[in-house]
Amino acid sequence: MEEFENIYSEYYGTVFRYILTLCGDELLAQEVTQEAFFKALKKIDGFRGECKLSVWLCQIARNTLNTMVQKQKRRAELPLEEIPAAAALEEELMDGDTALALHRLLHKLEQPYKEVFWMRTFGELSFRQIGSIWGKTESWARVTYHRAKIKLKEEIQ
Repeated sequence: MEEFENIYSEYYGTVFRYILTLCGDELLAQEVTQEAFFKALKKIDGFRGECKLSVWLCQIARNTLNTMVQKQKRRAELPLEEIPAAAALEEELMDGDTALALHRLLHKLEQPYKEVFWMRTFGELSFRQIGSIWGKTESWARVTYHRAKIKLKEEIQ
């Protein structure tokens, strides 16, 4: 462990500066560098010495940055504010007559929108559960639910 502390002390600055040049965001660079060293600690026994240790660490950091950026992009595509909880959606759409109208519109909605909306709103399933039922990803379930909501709102208006 002391050996890895020495590696951390010696190479942290190099890895941090490398990631900072790639992303231009100091906070993100710090987070990526920390995560990269954590990953490197778990995989240090797999380092075969075919390249410099600094190169190996920077490769781990670059891969970590790419993964984090992809996750941020997926989150940015569907901000949570735009996907209200099922209860909030029900409050927004439900008063006596609107409930019946919603069910009629929902009945006319094509698949998979109808079923995904139903599972999320009335079945109170998580996006992960819905994706699993359909053999798809959690992101697919989020997108499908969001599109179903848009279609219903357009029909209501």
